[in-house]
Amino acid sequence: MPMSHAEWCYLVARILARLYVWEKRVSSSGQMGMMQNLFHVVYIIHTLLSIFVTHKYVAPLDLFTEKNTCTNLPAQIEIYSTSGSEYNFLFVAKGGGSANKTFLYQQTKALLNPSSLYSFVNEKIKTLGTAACPPYHLAVVIGGTSAEFTLKTVKLASCKYLDHLPSTGNEHGRAFRDREAEEKILELTRKVGIGAQFGGKYFCHDVRVIRLPRHGASCPVGIGVSCSADRQILGRITNDGVFLEQLETDPSKYLPDPSLNQLPTDVVKVNLNLPMKEILAELSRYPIKTRLSLTGTLVVARDIAHAKIKERLDSGQPMPDYLRNHPVYYAGPAKTPINYPSGSFGPTTAGRMDSYVDQFQQAGGSIIMLAKGNRSKAVTNACKKHGGFYLGSIGGPAAILAQNCIKKVEVLEYPELGMEAIWRVEVMDFPAFIVIDDKGNDFFKEWQVE
Repeated sequence: MPMSHAEWCYLVARILARLYVWEKRVSSSGQMGMMQNLFHVVYIIHTLLSIFVTHKYVAPLDLFTEKNTCTNLPAQIEIYSTSGSEYNFLFVAKGGGSANKTFLYQQTKALLNPSSLYSFVNEKIKTLGTAACPPYHLAVVIGGTSAEFTLKTVKLASCKYLDHLPSTGNEHGRAFRDREAEEKILELTRKVGIGAQFGGKYFCHDVRVIRLPRHGASCPVGIGVSCSADRQILGRITNDGVFLEQLETDPSKYLPDPSLNQLPTDVVKVNLNLPMKEILAELSRYPIKTRLSLTGTLVVARDIAHAKIKERLDSGQPMPDYLRNHPVYYAGPAKTPINYPSGSFGPTTAGRMDSYVDQFQQAGGSIIMLAKGNRSKAVTNACKKHGGFYLGSIGGPAAILAQNCIKKVEVLEYPELGMEAIWRVEVMDFPAFIVIDDKGNDFFKEWQVE
């Protein structure tokens, strides 16, 4: 079956650590040589595991033209010198959705009182929305000697790499964790109402609050998240061998086990092979929040494909029939394993396609969209204007969706784009919710920040 993100992260870390030891034995060329060796190891890993992962990194050929590297290189590798003979590693398999929810706010001393600070944080956490796949591991950093140091601390805190910090500061500017503030902000997240993507109180698993020294004229505040998948692992190389953090192998044991009779059974089955007008008429009968089970044909297109379709529309060409006749699913598949119809094929963040929606719907396409996360007001307005719908899928379970719901995958256009190509997929019992309807209703409206 397709490999889960947790399994992938663990295997990458294990191979990387062991190959690094091998490289270390045959190379003593200093930090630059170490960097080159690590790049080479990452290349080997992604070559070996290419069937399980999507290739996300693009290289600029000029200011505007890009090409997928097809290797997930270049990797971000940072090397720091420390005392002792150990090598300590933090491996992070980072997705764009959660990285995009990293924010820097330049504030002032006026923020540094309980009322102002917690009001500020409460307002800003609502802007995170659901695009980065909650429940989140939230990091809030207050202060910092520079903007870049504040954001670097956000990243490390979201990885729980700074959990060892003391709980108090001192007159010399010692960084510390404020555990009382962590509890207060965690309670704020439970009252937001967004929950784990579709309402509830579990918007965050946990919170880290780090206080740093600052220049008197600046008060940077950084906010960021690690998504629910939380793909990172620690490693260590010592004279005694290679060691890796033991990750939880059965996280489901921490979940409640509701009985089947507690689960709602009012799921609407939708036949996607009907004419578009009939599908729209069926969806129009139901309110937002309605659970759907989709069966039939979807067209898959994401960032680069949308840009190419826009170029065609701007040049006077018509909207392709496949986007007029079928719902569009914002996603990109991993390579297909042997004996499986598809590799991991979960939804990507819908918000990145918001700027295309009105133009596409005006041209008769993207009338029904399927992806993850909340949308902007512009999308709600476009759906009301053109009779469209945005259906929300669950962010996170890409491998499960591929295994259980996707029956056939074929390329329609732009095969040279790899996973960014336009695809046609056949799905069965694909889970979704009505998030935005043709009447201008938006499930996430009450949490929308104008």
